[in-house]
Amino acid sequence: MTELTENSALMRRLKMQVQRQLKRNLEQADRYFNKTFTPPTVSYAVRGVKAGVAYLQRNEIRFNPVLLAENGQSFIQQVVPHELAHALVYQQFGRVQPHGKEWKMMMEQVFGVPAETYHCFDTQNVVGKQFAYQCGCQTHLLSVRRHNAIVRDGRRYLCKRCKQILTSKDNLA
Repeated sequence: MTELTENSALMRRLKMQVQRQLKRNLEQADRYFNKTFTPPTVSYAVRGVKAGVAYLQRNEIRFNPVLLAENGQSFIQQVVPHELAHALVYQQFGRVQPHGKEWKMMMEQVFGVPAETYHCFDTQNVVGKQFAYQCGCQTHLLSVRRHNAIVRDGRRYLCKRCKQILTSKDNLA
């Protein structure tokens, strides 16, 4: 089997596991609140270092396919309930603090998982190109977006520590 078909088969399996986790957590919430929640739509369109994003008004959850593939079960056990909790909290309570008491309750009491707000996955394979900039005290690595804002728009960024304007080192990190 080629690497591409192996990766495709792996992603199919992982996406099925994501669906099973979503179904399991939805059933837990349905029982806990004695109601039927509307399942969110799911896509795999998140890039960069974010593992997942919940779009509350659209009732949509998006996951990072690279981090899913690299972290498998850990991703499914942590990120899937995390993002689903956001969607269900919005359905149940409306607009509240993103990681507030309602979200924590959904994670811990309803799903029975720790209410962690950040993942600890290795993001080396999802971090985009970075550009080296210098101030008076250190080198800063800026994203393509910030670099382009400097080059195209003349935007200036200051070092939080020494308050000097960052200048390009003319090399890629």
